[in-house]
Parts: sequence; C-alpha cells; structure tokens
Amino acid sequence: MNIFRRFLNLFSSDLAIDLGTANTLVYVKGKGVILSEPSVVAIDRKDNRKNSILAVGAEAKKMLGFTHGGIEAIRPMKDGVIADFEVTQSMLRHFIKRTHRHFLFKPRVIVAVPSGITQVEKNAVREAAEQAGASEVYLIEEPMAAAIGADMPVTEPAANMIVDIGGGTTEVAIISLSGIVFSKSVRIGGDKLNDAISLYIRKKYNLVIGEVTAEKVKHEIGSAYPSDQVETIEVRGLNTVSSLPMAVAVDSEEIRKSMKEHLDTIINTVKQAIERIPPELAADIVTRGIVLTGGGALLKRIKELMREETQLPIHVADNPLMTVAIGSGKALESIDILRDIAIK
Repeated sequence: MNIFRRFLNLFSSDLAIDLGTANTLVYVKGKGVILSEPSVVAIDRKDNRKNSILAVGAEAKKMLGFTHGGIEAIRPMKDGVIADFEVTQSMLRHFIKRTHRHFLFKPRVIVAVPSGITQVEKNAVREAAEQAGASEVYLIEEPMAAAIGADMPVTEPAANMIVDIGGGTTEVAIISLSGIVFSKSVRIGGDKLNDAISLYIRKKYNLVIGEVTAEKVKHEIGSAYPSDQVETIEVRGLNTVSSLPMAVAVDSEEIRKSMKEHLDTIINTVKQAIERIPPELAADIVTRGIVLTGGGALLKRIKELMREETQLPIHVADNPLMTVAIGSGKALESIDILRDIAIK
C-alpha cells in the first residue's frame, strides 16, 4: 500500500484549500500557495444549462455591481459556510483544475473551515470538495491552521492565542499540545464591516454605494482606533432622494464609528476567551500575547485597539492573508499529524 501511495504521489498533488467568504486560496504540496482568488462566480442566467459559469475569481469580481439581468455575479460562501452548494462546487472544481494538472489522479484535499460550523455544514464542505474532484477530504479548523501558518509552537505544552479575522467570521482560539483548549467563532468579519460602512453612508448622506466601493473605503481610510490624523475620501454612488449619481466626502473618524459595533463584538469575544484561560496557561498569554491573522489584521490601528482593550502584547502574522492556507498546507506534510488535528 505504501509503495502504491508513493507511486500515486508522483502523479498527484495534494491540495490545501482556504475556502473563505471573501477569497479562496489553494496551497499545493511542495509549491506553496499558488492561487489566491476572490470567492465570486459569475453565472449566465440566460443559458439553458443550470448555473452556466461565465467567470470565476478575479474576473467574476470585476462584474460585481455591473451585471445586467442575464448575468449574476454572486458569492457562494456566506459567513464562512456554503450558501449555494452547486455554485460552490463549480467554483471548487474550477480552482482544483487550475492547480491540479494530473487529470488521471484525484488529489487529496484538506479544507479549512470555521470552528463553529455545524455537522451539516461540515458535511456540505466535504461533499462539495468530493464532487469537485477530491479523492480524500480532510477538514481542519481555521484557528488551528492559522496558528500553524503563523509558526506558533502549537505542539508545546504552552498557551498560544490566535485571533483570525476573515471575511465572514472571526475565530478566537487558545491552542496547546496540538489541541484547541478554547475556541469561539463569531460570524463577523470583513464583509460585515463593509456592510456597516454602506449602511452608515446611506443613512447619513442618502447615498447608496456598492460592495466594491465600501471595501475600498475600508481599505483606504478605515481605522479601528482613533488617530490624530483624519483622512478623507470621495465616495460616489446613487442618491436615494433624487435617484441621480452624486459624490460626498467622508472621513476616517466617521468610518471608524460606523464599524465600532462589529469591532466591539470581536473585542468582547477575545475577552471571553481570555477569561476562560486555565491558570496554568495564563502566564504564557501574558508573555506571548495574541497573534492576529486574516484580512482583518490589516485594518489600520487594529493592534492599538486590541492592545488597549486586553492589556496584552499584540502581534500581526507576517503574512496574515495566507496564514490559514499555509498552515493547512503544512498539515499535508505529515498524514499522521493531519489525522490528529483533522476534525470529524
């Protein structure tokens, strides 16, 4: 069996997939992360074939907000889980084909999932990956994958605290001896922050903006903590009163306040985890602090907010957008380790 498996490995590439709400990343064993694309699919509704795919990933994201009645650009993932099974399956099949060149041999796949998803949601991820072409499917919890990807010493008898702020969920976990001592997942992430910005601008300025515009505002002037330097940006959209295009100037302090409620929820989740730390591990957290990963770790002044609220050292992973994919990929290096940390 071992000889046969080694023979298959010559022709097949194991894959690790970070199937995110905002982006999907694929790690190929021995090569690293070779694909990072938005989790968006454009569908031709005029085509008689069900879910006729026009574009996937970056090409599909360009269509968000610009499609007509016959074309729909959608995100098949919502809050870290599958919202549209068939479209997610098509998206996975597309990404697997792009990264797995050996068509005669199906790849073994590990998929990172939020720690708080239900068994039904886990089964949906497994089935989608299998239908997309995987020979074996393993699931790994995102905070464990993120900790491994951030080079945290998760196998040691010491506490490692990680906060992974993704597009759909925020994962907070304390890890020791290759196991999760405590974890909590809240369905708040980058997408909810975008929605908060859109809602604020609509209420304050009677201006409707698209998802892409809200994300741009967040990236350019969004901040988690007050700053002496206030930035401004011009935002264009559709006036709800006149139904005409218009532009307004918004500043970074406005945007910070619009996101505050969701950021407070993330902070409260972190505090709940800290309160649950066993006494033996508390000293490690005081010394090592908290590691931030995910796209939310790139939000301006998120470290300052987290540090003030927790009074702990805060570190941002070297490559926060890729830590989950890299950690999942590292788990592929040893099937024994993979089986130990894979979830049922």
